Amino acid sequence: MTDQPGEAPDDAFDDALDDALDDAIDDGPDDGRPAFRLGYVPGATPGRWARTWRDRLPGVRLVLVQVDAADAAAALAERQVDAAILRLPVDGEVLHAIPLYTELPVVAVSRDHLLAATTEDEVVTADDVADDVVWLPADDVLYPHEPAPGRTPEAYDDGAGGVVEPERPATAADAIGLVATGVGVTVVPMSLARLHHRKDVTYRVLDGGPGAPVGLAWLVDGLPDDVRDLVEEMIGIVRGRTANSSRGRAAAGRTDAKPVEVTKPAKGQGQRGGGGSSAQGRGGGQRGAARRGGGSRASSPRKGRKRGGR
Repeated sequence: MTDQPGEAPDDAFDDALDDALDDAIDDGPDDGRPAFRLGYVPGATPGRWARTWRDRLPGVRLVLVQVDAADAAAALAERQVDAAILRLPVDGEVLHAIPLYTELPVVAVSRDHLLAATTEDEVVTADDVADDVVWLPADDVLYPHEPAPGRTPEAYDDGAGGVVEPERPATAADAIGLVATGVGVTVVPMSLARLHHRKDVTYRVLDGGPGAPVGLAWLVDGLPDDVRDLVEEMIGIVRGRTANSSRGRAAAGRTDAKPVEVTKPAKGQGQRGGGGSSAQGRGGGQRGAARRGGGSRASSPRKGRKRGGR
């Protein structure tokens, strides 16, 4: 398993490639070549692997399909995509999966928060947010089975004699938008903090917090042999195999490389945070997430200094 992507020296090049993939959406008819549909969840940026695919398998179109994290397994089961970069774990009876990397958890705070005064290379601990209200989104992947740090939102008086139960933000983007108002903090994977970047919100790595594993998944049963062969090609690419060692058709005859096709997310699915990703900010775009949280370049994140409790 590789480390968190987003800090390698040549990430600027991979970031630019991912931006080009995000922007160069082609809705025109295909050109007759067979296609392989690769799904990816918000925060993931498959640009680096898409480039390798284009170079190795120019005879097969790679179609990138953005899907919501909660819908990724269903997209595979319903054959909307042939493989997907998604958040682990998955149901092992339905899907095969290999780990790619684990994202760091970060605490997102408003620019007026005390923690915003720390330097970017400092990390914070659960003690630092013990007195803060923590807004976890409904699509949270960090604390599904354990309590989050800080205080849970409490019911409040609406000023007219009624009691209002606080509504949990639906997505990480909603939680970060709420944080911007100064009513609390949130904890999300780094790629999502970067994906939904805002000028009025900053974030710091949460030392000792749970990681968010990301992997490549595909169906255990039901894939045609030709698609399964292409899945093997993608496995080889994400694992860093060379073209000569890759199984299948990659080492076969090569022709001039053709561009990768990117499909727009279906309505209600995979809403982009306003622009580009990984890690996967461009004013709330996909480029925000852990500078390129989803797969630009894997390398170890900067090690920060621990910040003690308040």
